[in-house]
Amino acid sequence: MKTKLLMAAAVVTFLVSSCGSTEKPATQEAAVTSPGVLVEDAWVRATTGAKDTTMTAAFLSLTNPGDTDVKLTSATSPVAAVVQLHEMAMQDGKMVMREKPGGITVPAVSHAHLSPGGDHIMLMSLKRPLNPGDEVPLTLEFSDNTSHDLKVPVKAFTEEEEHYHPTPSTK
Repeated sequence: MKTKLLMAAAVVTFLVSSCGSTEKPATQEAAVTSPGVLVEDAWVRATTGAKDTTMTAAFLSLTNPGDTDVKLTSATSPVAAVVQLHEMAMQDGKMVMREKPGGITVPAVSHAHLSPGGDHIMLMSLKRPLNPGDEVPLTLEFSDNTSHDLKVPVKAFTEEEEHYHPTPSTK
């Protein structure tokens, strides 16, 4: 008998909670969302054999499937005391590496490639050597208030070494 009463009470509770006003709630505009920037082919240059083992660079491809430009505004990593977004640019007739003001734009429905000799992420004041096969935690922050937490593989890299550790002129 107790079981039947409990079952009846459950059914009544269900029916009462299911009943309600026939009024529709106020219409809210649907939030427009885009999938955000996609990150691919990320890697960090190993410090093994580098002239300056206190810094390195991260490279990757960014794809923006949305209909508005998005900027990569910052990056952080626990392996480096300082992380900056950099570009290679002409200054006084010479190609120099410098911090990129305003971040790196990923155009709407397009790509941005961070690569050796171009835009890249500098990891400076490294807290440890980075060897091929290691993984580096890297967090990317974007202007659309999204972020990506990555585990980026460390790869050997020696080409274009001069872009990151220029040799003094011998003139």
